[in-house]
Parts: sequence; C-alpha cells; structure tokens
Amino acid sequence: MSNSTSAMVELMAFQRQTEALSAVAERLAWDQETVMPRGAAEQRSEEMAAMEAVLHERRTDPRLGEWLNAATPESDREARILELIGREFARASAIPADLATEMARLTSLAQGIWAQARANDAPGDFLPTLDQIVVLKQDEAAALVAAGFGGGDAYDALLDDYEPGMTQAELETLYAEMRPRLVSLREDVLGAENPPAALEGRFPQEMQLRLARACATAFGYDWNRGRLDMAVHPFSSGRWQDSRISTRVVEADPFNCIYSTIHEVGHSSYELGIDPDHAFTPLGRGVSMGVHESQSRIYENQMGRGRAFTGWLYQRMSDMMGGLSVADADAFYRTVNRVQPGYIRTEADEVQYNLHIMMRFDLERDLISGRLSVDDLPEAWNARFLKDFGAAVDRPANGMLQDVHWSVGLFGYFPTYALGNVYAGCLNEAMRAAVPDLDESLARGEAGPGVEWLRENLQRHGGLLPPRELVETATGAAVSPEPLLDYLEEKFGAIYGL
Repeated sequence: MSNSTSAMVELMAFQRQTEALSAVAERLAWDQETVMPRGAAEQRSEEMAAMEAVLHERRTDPRLGEWLNAATPESDREARILELIGREFARASAIPADLATEMARLTSLAQGIWAQARANDAPGDFLPTLDQIVVLKQDEAAALVAAGFGGGDAYDALLDDYEPGMTQAELETLYAEMRPRLVSLREDVLGAENPPAALEGRFPQEMQLRLARACATAFGYDWNRGRLDMAVHPFSSGRWQDSRISTRVVEADPFNCIYSTIHEVGHSSYELGIDPDHAFTPLGRGVSMGVHESQSRIYENQMGRGRAFTGWLYQRMSDMMGGLSVADADAFYRTVNRVQPGYIRTEADEVQYNLHIMMRFDLERDLISGRLSVDDLPEAWNARFLKDFGAAVDRPANGMLQDVHWSVGLFGYFPTYALGNVYAGCLNEAMRAAVPDLDESLARGEAGPGVEWLRENLQRHGGLLPPRELVETATGAAVSPEPLLDYLEEKFGAIYGL
C-alpha cells in the first residue's frame, strides 16, 4: 500500500469515528429540547462541554494535517472529501479549545434560560447570558478572521460556517433586489378587498398530532428512521439512519403544528435521502443551511400550501372535526395562505417571511460588530419591527425572545432562511417543469413524485457539490430570486384578486 493510499485509509477511519461522535452530540441536543427532565440542565451542559472538548481535539488532531498532505485523491468524490475535512480542520484549528468547550457549555445552559425567559416574558432574565454568548462569538469570529476566514470580516467568518462561500455583501445585494417587490406585494395584499377568512374553532392537541403524522407520511417521512416529538421551537435532528422531527401545538391555530411538521420533514428527508455510501463522511450531511432550508420550504410552501395538497388536507381536517368554519376546499386554500400582520417569524406567511429574516440579519450583524449592545437589543428589535411591519411589539415573547437561535450561538444562520427560499423558488420552477402532473398526486395526499425529484436531483448528493453549484446543477439555471418573486406574485395575486 502506497503512502498516499495508507494516508487516505487512516484519514477516513479517523473521520468515521469523528462523524459518529458528532451524531451522538447531536442526539444529546435533541434529547435536551424534547424529553430531558428540566432539572438536568446543569448536568447536560457539562456533558455537552465534554463532548465538544473531545470533538474539538479530534478536529484539530495534528495527524489530520499529515494525512491531508500525504493523501492523493483518486476520484472527484475523494477530492471533495479531502476539501471538506481540510476546511473543517482549518476552522477548528483556528478556535482555541477552551473557547469551543465554553461555548458548548454556555449554549447548553442558555437554551433553558431562554425558554424560561420566553415563557415569563422576561428579557432581563436572558440578556446577561446572551451577552456572554455574543462575547464568545465575537472571540470566535476574531480567531477565524486571524486564520484567514471571512475575508477579514467577523460576520462573514461566522456566516461561512452555515453557507460556505456566501458573504454579507452578496446577501445585501440579494435582499435589496427582493425587498421592493415583497413590500409592494404586501401592501397590495393587505389593501385588498374581501381577504380570506380565518379558521375558527379549537383544535385539540391529539387531533393536530394525528394530522401532523398524516402529513408527514404524505410527504414520505420514513417512520422507521425517524420520530415526532414536541418542542418549544420545532426543529429536526440527526442523519443517515436516524433523523427526528419535532413540532408544537397551539389549539387555536392548527396550521402552526401542521406546517411546522411538514417543514421539519423537509429538513429530515434531506438527511435521510443522502446516498448511504456517504454516511460517516463529510458528504453525509446537508451541504449548507441554505440548501437545507430550500428543502423544508419547498415541502412546506410550494407543495404543502398549494391548492392541490390543501384540498386533501381540507377533507382530512373536516372529517376529523365534523366540519370547518370555512365553506369549501377553495376557501380553505385561501385561509391557509392568508396574509396578515403578525409578530412570529415561524408563523409568517410566504409574502412577509423574508422581511422577518432581513430584520434579524441586520440586528445580528450589529451585535457581532459591536454597533449594538445586547442591553439595547429589545428596544432596537421593537423599533425595527415597527419600521418594517408597521406594528408595535406587544410582548417580549413576540419580539426578541421568540427565536431559539441566538441562545445556542447560531449567529450567521438566519440569512440562510431567505437564501433557502430563493433556492426553493428555483427548484420549484424546475420540479414543476419536470413533473407536470405533480398536483394530481398532491391532491390525493401523495407528495411522492415531487419528493423523488428532489431526492434524485439534490438530496442524494449530500455535500458532494458546493451549495450554489448543487442548486444550479439540479435546476440547469443560475440561482436568482426571480422564480421565487414571480411565484409569490402569481400565487397571491390570484388569491387576493390583484
């Protein structure tokens, strides 16, 4: 065996164990958010810190550098694996071990502190912890910049971890292109006569969860490799042969539960749809959070909120409830897609959702740069929300306490949601051209043809291609916001008679 071949074999064996340990750490985080006893928070923070210490030591092991230098790839697949391991090695080596460990410990504790502060509408209970997190993220960003990441910019160095190759300058250009058409459409829609009626009634938790499971099955969720649980903030977790989803229930709003579930099925199906040969390698996970979000959003919106699938959903809900407050399937479709002022990002309609992301993007950039202090965040959030949405935030749980992301240190994550919507717009256009009879299946509660197209053209590749290249290969066209914006204007123009 040559030195190059030996190095590749040893590197892949070492990486396999690192990937397995990373999955164990992710399982601990899932447990904390779903079924862990509330009194175990301090113990779990120490467990998470210990796992991060082990993982950081492995990701910075000097042997990785030796193997990477000695290994010669014999295929494009091996070349991509070496590229991804090398990138992770460089990023991990730039971050001091004590910083990585402390971040894991603090963010594990912070999740419980945030959840309690949110429940109590008490931002003051969370802000001191958030301030510590921001300081650690600033230190992390500085270490990454010093190592050459982010092109000298702290926020770009953090963003690159979630969307490799993306910069805030590119996002600013993208958002500047999207905002005028989104704002104009929102104004037209909110000013329209005869808006859709709201769905009225109380929808018991048990019924909502039955519906959520039925919708997950309709979208091909593999129950042999997954499960559905409750969480404060819905999320998915896991990969390869174990990818789990969560949802939440509001008895007056069944769409919250149903569409959160479909959204998380999109995330989970991406992980479960990756080629099994990529398991326990860097190729065996979603290539970026923007691409990940494209899957959750196209499942939730372009397929799940379309007229075909909502017709099936209307019949299922009506049968369970013995009738609904809306007259028929057409009225139900309009109700599902009702545009209305609201505070909560996860409950926002398609027209306004990206405006929520743009606001968070600006606020978290200011936090990382130091232009905005954590103590001033609630006031800054409320002022920006009033400016962008024309409404005063009524309570902190509907304001800066609503999202879990900052409590777990995910700075640079938010903009990938809007980017994912753009990717989803491109993918939907290509999918509809390739599967012209998709709506016939969706009307029967069968999303299979669309899911199969996404699995074949995008999901199975995992991390084999960089994010933008992956989407452009799947669609045969350059990434652009035009398909998304055209889709929104056509859909909501028809619903609101514009």
